Amino acid sequence: MNTRAPEPIRWRNEQLDLLDQTRLPALAVYERQTSVESVYAAILCLKVRGAPAIGIAAAYGLAVAMQPYRTVSEDVFRDALAAAAARLRDARPTAVNLGWAVDRIVASAQPPGDGATQYRRIKAAAEQIHVEDRRMCHAIGRAGMALIKPGCGVLTHCNAGALAVSELGTATAPMYLAHDAGIAFRVYAGETRPLLQGSRLTAWELLQAGLDVTLICDSMVARMMAEGLIDVVLVGTDRVTRNGDVINKIGTSGIAILARYFGIPFYVACPSSTYDPATATGASVVIEERDPEEVRTVFGVATAPAGIKVHNPAFDVTPHDLVTGFITDEGLLVPPFERTLRKLNRWRTLG
Repeated sequence: MNTRAPEPIRWRNEQLDLLDQTRLPALAVYERQTSVESVYAAILCLKVRGAPAIGIAAAYGLAVAMQPYRTVSEDVFRDALAAAAARLRDARPTAVNLGWAVDRIVASAQPPGDGATQYRRIKAAAEQIHVEDRRMCHAIGRAGMALIKPGCGVLTHCNAGALAVSELGTATAPMYLAHDAGIAFRVYAGETRPLLQGSRLTAWELLQAGLDVTLICDSMVARMMAEGLIDVVLVGTDRVTRNGDVINKIGTSGIAILARYFGIPFYVACPSSTYDPATATGASVVIEERDPEEVRTVFGVATAPAGIKVHNPAFDVTPHDLVTGFITDEGLLVPPFERTLRKLNRWRTLG
């Protein structure tokens, strides 16, 4: 294997360390998490980000939160767990993995047992979520690898890479496996304003791994497509609704519209944990609105008039009819999505 980005989440000897992704690419610094509040802050401030990684971090965060309760009664343990779960669930509203992972950890503590028994159960459940995510990433890589042809140009947006999951990434997993197989191709990474996850994270980690990657501004996508430099679009997702609508980083829907106009296939890498069959369409998903200063400034330097009004949604909704297919751990899924996406349901019931 070639060099990969550092793992975003470390769980060793029952201690949780999160890579502070806000300091990349300049510094790779891990921060020890000692409470539910520290994990909440890390998720809220995007020190850990990417739907799968958020879910894994929250699962381990609950284990960390419950370590002081290993000697208490069952009732006291469950009350404390419910409070910690409610806190973490509120950190970010849009990514479905967060609530899914929190609910799964809470469910793992439902059978009777004292604090020590319950802690062992939730720790094991968190570790299992981490293991499953690795498996899903590798399965996505195998499912999507055939989409990357020799000499082709691949466009990706935001960071659905190794930094957003446990290993390999989702949208980047086919790229890593194709690169390891000796397939020569080009990757174009959009910078992804306002927080530049594409330039700070995706471009950095692909460069680290030796891929042929070119950074472009978000506004350059149409020009690149018109020049014939883009052959396929591979993006990740924070949530996929029952009908196949895609909720992903702001700007994704614009890329999908351009891809349709230029006749370029648009694929979404979706681990089963990010599929949300309980939500019918993207229209009912709460879109997170973030701090206006993220738009008014870049790394603390003002780039707009002080006090200017700002609209800063973190995500947008790409309608399912703009999606060519979903690259999943259950294979490549094509329309009709309301039927084919059902294959992902089995993972959501694992406990």
